[in-house]
Amino acid sequence: MVLFRKKDAATDEFPESAEARAHRIALTENFTIELVPMKSLEGARAHLPAGAPLSVTCSPAKGIEETQRLTEEFLAEGFAPVPHFSARMVRDKAHTAELAAWCRSAGVSKMFLVGGDADPPGGYFDAVEFLRDFLDTDHGLDAIGVTSYPDHHAFISDEKLHDALHAKQALLAEAGVPGWCSTQMCFDAAVIEDWIRAERASGLTLPIHLGISGVVDKTKLMSMGVRIGLGQSLGYLKKNRAAITKMMTSTAYDPNDLLLPLSEANLDLGVEGVHMYTFNQVEATEAWRAEALANA
Repeated sequence: MVLFRKKDAATDEFPESAEARAHRIALTENFTIELVPMKSLEGARAHLPAGAPLSVTCSPAKGIEETQRLTEEFLAEGFAPVPHFSARMVRDKAHTAELAAWCRSAGVSKMFLVGGDADPPGGYFDAVEFLRDFLDTDHGLDAIGVTSYPDHHAFISDEKLHDALHAKQALLAEAGVPGWCSTQMCFDAAVIEDWIRAERASGLTLPIHLGISGVVDKTKLMSMGVRIGLGQSLGYLKKNRAAITKMMTSTAYDPNDLLLPLSEANLDLGVEGVHMYTFNQVEATEAWRAEALANA
């Protein structure tokens, strides 16, 4: 049964049960703020809520070491940062052991694993290979997150993405390490729900964190979409006159464009968190959160 809700023509609102509304509010209150190691991060730091869950990405230009440095800074400031490790940027098994030892010594409780785009890769071709070795170390982590792709990947087939996701789930289960998967950005609520429902039917049991763009300038958002391969979503925007009109007449993207239509499905399908891609536009995204909660 598809739970994706369309707007009621009479009220211009999405039908929503009390339970789904409460769940949507909780997701809005507790989303993870993704930060990118680049110059704009310094200005973003002043607008971070105290103790907020953070996700620190791994920059191809600055490397894993910069992610580690920023993670240590955020930990010292009382935040709960989740560093990203890019598998293709890891040099070898010795480097894997070093990263695990760092997690334990720094007091990192969670890590997020991406395959990465390094070409040529270091000691690992993909995230599955790295995860297999990493789980053999004394990492001390409470949980590990992995990527998932409702809207396809620019260079990897859907079949390979599916197999890799389920392989990572199996490795985590075998090692007894809790995990979750975060979805890549997608602007089409129906595509997201169809993907989650299909993955659940094929055995995906990991909790899902819904990847949503924060309140980002629309020009930057569209250009980033082209860069990271959001083909089907961008095609959806081109075909959906109402969606593209809203994008072009507003200054920034509104996360409720996904949270509201997916409200019932998020509750039903095990969406336990939101991963907010802020592109360091934290001030605008936090202003949105305050307004969204006030009007919830």
